[in-house]
Amino acid sequence: MVAVGAIVWKGDKFLLIRRGRPPRQGQWSIPGGRQEAGETVYQAVAREIREEAGIEIEIMEVVAVVDLIEHQGDEVLYHYTVIDMLAEWRSGEAKAGDDALAIAWMTEAQLPELELPDAQCQVIRDAATKRRSPSR
Repeated sequence: MVAVGAIVWKGDKFLLIRRGRPPRQGQWSIPGGRQEAGETVYQAVAREIREEAGIEIEIMEVVAVVDLIEHQGDEVLYHYTVIDMLAEWRSGEAKAGDDALAIAWMTEAQLPELELPDAQCQVIRDAATKRRSPSR
């Protein structure tokens, strides 16, 4: 399944959600979800962020494409190909919605305490690096 995510920045903080549904229910995560048939990746990202956090964003560029595959023995429980985008907050007061239990604006310094998968930490760091790039 194709999914999308966004590392949304507001000042020096980025947005995370506490997932309300599997996979990774109850854990902090980059906000996002499945792309619906007929949606572009950009439309899917904007919709997912609106549904999960109630904010409007400006999408800047692709940060990474990550495969999330969960096995149980030889069986594949799920396989998401996630397209993660760099985005900037534009309007709205962030609040948990849709399948998010909670939301929070975090700093890079807080990454070690969040118990995110290594791949998500790397995507967030890559987004921060791209954002600071002088070519932007």
